[in-house]
Amino acid sequence: NTDDIDEEEEEDGDENDVEYDDEDAKGEVFGEPNRLKPQSREAQFRSEKLKMDSLLQRMQSGPVSVRVHDVIIKGNTKTKDHVIEAETEVLNNVGSMQELLKASQIVNLRLQALEIFDSVKITLDSGPPELPGTANVIIEVVETASPLSGQIGAYTKAEARSSTVEGSLKYKNFFGYGDLWDGSLAYGYDHSAELSAGVFLPRFKGLVTPVTARAYLLSQDWLKFSSYKERSMGLSLGLFSTPYHDLAYNLAWRTLTDPSQMSSRSIRRQLGHNLLSSLKYTFKFDRRNSTMRPTRGYAFVSTTQIGGLTPDSRSLRFLRQEFDLRYVVPLGFYHAALNFGVSGGVVFPWGNGFSSRPSSLPERFFLGGNISPVCALGGPTALWGFKTRGLGPTEPKRQVNNENADPSGVDFLGGDLAVTALADLSFDLPFRWFREKGIHAHVFACAGNVAKLTENEYRNISVQKFVESLRSSVGVGLVVPTSLFRMELNYCYILKKLDHDRAKTGVWLTFSAAS
Repeated sequence: NTDDIDEEEEEDGDENDVEYDDEDAKGEVFGEPNRLKPQSREAQFRSEKLKMDSLLQRMQSGPVSVRVHDVIIKGNTKTKDHVIEAETEVLNNVGSMQELLKASQIVNLRLQALEIFDSVKITLDSGPPELPGTANVIIEVVETASPLSGQIGAYTKAEARSSTVEGSLKYKNFFGYGDLWDGSLAYGYDHSAELSAGVFLPRFKGLVTPVTARAYLLSQDWLKFSSYKERSMGLSLGLFSTPYHDLAYNLAWRTLTDPSQMSSRSIRRQLGHNLLSSLKYTFKFDRRNSTMRPTRGYAFVSTTQIGGLTPDSRSLRFLRQEFDLRYVVPLGFYHAALNFGVSGGVVFPWGNGFSSRPSSLPERFFLGGNISPVCALGGPTALWGFKTRGLGPTEPKRQVNNENADPSGVDFLGGDLAVTALADLSFDLPFRWFREKGIHAHVFACAGNVAKLTENEYRNISVQKFVESLRSSVGVGLVVPTSLFRMELNYCYILKKLDHDRAKTGVWLTFSAAS
């Protein structure tokens, strides 16, 4: 809306301007009311262009007051209106044209994130003539033409030193509530398997956060490292989820077995059935510019888990806390950056006589694995140069009368306290082709340790002993980041390890996905 038309243009006129007939100005013509002749296309275009230019100038000079009068939704034949309206609540708080444009972008991204629309188009239109300074927001959606989708692939899980074949099916918007239903099946070459099915509801019964539910059947093989197999059948329910906070409840029936009959005494005491009923809260923020190759920013993750929320005597009662802090310092040359990280965790049983009871085996901390600590954000997990479950407290396996049995075999028991630290210097190589592909080099160092606290072992540990038994390594390598994973070709040199630790100095090839 503008009247800022140049006076010279008004004086000069134009052959396309609206002209008034003298006879029409005096009264009616052919018995019809007096009216203006329609504008030509050129005149209409010129008028709209002047209005738009004036609006842009006003937006550059300051806020242009406007409020949303109505939100009009079109194209949703199956999706319920309230599902879309819930994502447009931000439009009700705008007070200027600048805020309206930003809010419209947010709404567009939120609707596309639902994964139930092939396209989303938002048009801003003027409000009713009797309500100046208002706008209507028209949202046009095109619902997905193929609600059923699937995928299959082979993946390498470096933390378990295994590969899996995975397949999944997903059905979108089955009931029209933006619901996503999926089922997946994964089978590993180490005989691990997982079968699961779940549903995601962006809005359920007026809740402000999404709700997720997932049933699963999981089998894991840890015979090679700790002489036991784990089978779990349970349900996971996401109760609260925001960009920074996540609250979930897990209920599972878990069984630990030892088909080899060679497990150590500590492992045998853990075999059998137990019930896992736990509440898990995660606080996370990540201000790094990249998870694959961070060059600036910081990140922090804190996870708190409490188990034993049922009165059943077989329910595992424990408290588990872990954290991970990262800070990246850009150096200003060759795209170089220095990445620092420190992480720690502790787990402890609770209840009568908790200090003399052992902690649950699957809830303990196990360090090592063929995975990059740069990508492992969430807690103490990996160290360069150390194999999966390759350090920490050990115990000799059961001796059997078998010529093929390894008399020096031990079980890695994990620990109740774990701490790791890393320093990673990444920089570009002086070759154009490598820089264009994102391939770069890095120099790194890491240290970590895991110790036992339960069964009154906390009396025998001190800060000095814990620091003196820290394992450490340094190295240099080549990094190839992709959109799916980070590949590293490293040469690792072990600075310190203990007798039963599984670590080696030499070349390592790792594949890591972003946490």
